[in-house]
Amino acid sequence: MQVTSEQGRAGMASLRDWVALGVIALPCLVYAMDLTVLNLAVPHLSLDLAPSAAQLLWIIDIYGFMVAGTLMLMGTLGDRIGRRRLLMIGAAAFAAASILAAFARTAEELIAARAVLGIAGATLAPSTLSLIRNIFLDQRERTFAIGVWIACFSSGAALGPLVGGIILTYFWWGAVFLAAVPVMIGLLIAGPLLLPEFRDETAGRLDVLSAAQSIIASLSIIYGMKRMAESGFGVEAVAAVALGLGVGTLFVARQKRLADPMIDLALFRTPGFGAALGINVTAMLGAMGIFVFISQYLQLVRGMSPLEAGLWTAPSGVCFALGSMATPWLVRRWRSADVLSAGALIAALGFAVLTQLHPGSSIWVLMTAIVLICLGLAPVGTLTTDFVMRIAPAERAGAASAISETSFEFGGALGIAVLGSLVAASYRLEMVAFSLPDLPGAALTAARATLDGAVIAAGRLPAELAAPLVEAAHAAFMVALDRAAMACVAAALLAFLIARLRLARI
Repeated sequence: MQVTSEQGRAGMASLRDWVALGVIALPCLVYAMDLTVLNLAVPHLSLDLAPSAAQLLWIIDIYGFMVAGTLMLMGTLGDRIGRRRLLMIGAAAFAAASILAAFARTAEELIAARAVLGIAGATLAPSTLSLIRNIFLDQRERTFAIGVWIACFSSGAALGPLVGGIILTYFWWGAVFLAAVPVMIGLLIAGPLLLPEFRDETAGRLDVLSAAQSIIASLSIIYGMKRMAESGFGVEAVAAVALGLGVGTLFVARQKRLADPMIDLALFRTPGFGAALGINVTAMLGAMGIFVFISQYLQLVRGMSPLEAGLWTAPSGVCFALGSMATPWLVRRWRSADVLSAGALIAALGFAVLTQLHPGSSIWVLMTAIVLICLGLAPVGTLTTDFVMRIAPAERAGAASAISETSFEFGGALGIAVLGSLVAASYRLEMVAFSLPDLPGAALTAARATLDGAVIAAGRLPAELAAPLVEAAHAAFMVALDRAAMACVAAALLAFLIARLRLARI
């Protein structure tokens, strides 16, 4: 084990350590922004690169797929080659891939650049979190540092569309990628000066087969869930999930046999470890899933522009950040399980408020729901991540942080898949019930498939036909959104039960 930080001290962080936190937190903000910053640039790059429908889907999705697929590999790799070294390699690759993406001349080039961005991005979360574990030895200070780290991720994802909208107002679509370059260059300069190096000197060589199994299992499950959200439970989606589960089973069996496994399965026998991951999944299921449909509500029901929608959803990032930063103060006065339980109930209330939305609702009904949801779920990331890092051995911190991050990724993918399928099915059933006999067959078919299809079809029809179509589509979507919100209420209550039953005594 190599450590260059001050380990002989009383455990309190120095000024240099807090500056180091800023150095590793800012790239996390950029990494999270890259998950959402592209959303507003899609129409612009579509005109320039003319991608096919399949290529456009991969341009949007490949970044998140590669992050989720390589997280566990990167966490384990950092434990072996050094967390600062992996972070520097990832930052250099992220900057280079951002430049390639910005100046891509074809859809294929942009897909390839986004894939490299995802792999590079996967180095950031486990490397930075495990460095926090090594730098901040005092439990209270570490909890606060993790709160800052979580706040950067949540606010980055929320600020992505807003920042993208501002950039696109003045520059071409490729500029949304260039914003990350100076941040990564700053990390490459300041990192070696401020960040300690840490690696497990006793770790064996990385098992290549385990690494391949983890990537295949993660990518297959994430891809299958995404396909379910788009097309329902088709053969391709079910086969992808089945492949992922099968390879994942082989991966677990192999870890049990290896003397130096890629993932230490003994962590799962620690009381509360599995419960913390379960809360991550249920929390992200609601948070990631529902915000997709909130964006649709703002743009397709209320008629806002993408930038306007981004401005109205930006407070979600602020609420997440404030809640994450306030969590260390809360756990000084109440137990972590109590804070998690109360937060889950507040989030459940926020999801319930969403059921009161209708096309003519005041925007403040939606904002009340967003504030409650974000403040309620904000403590989850800080407390569960802190718990996982606290119980993991220092030499396995990278792998443990990757497991925690992967649970968030799977929760988000599961939320999009489950809620996406629920909304799609509910919308179609509701639209079938409406009588629209005067519509052309093609327009009616498109309108009954998705809300987007209904809005596009209405734009091509005379006003006397468009008005009832839009009214029916809006009503059908609101019913579907109600059902998705109630599913999120159930998920939040499940998180409450896990916290009360599995974490209350820890």
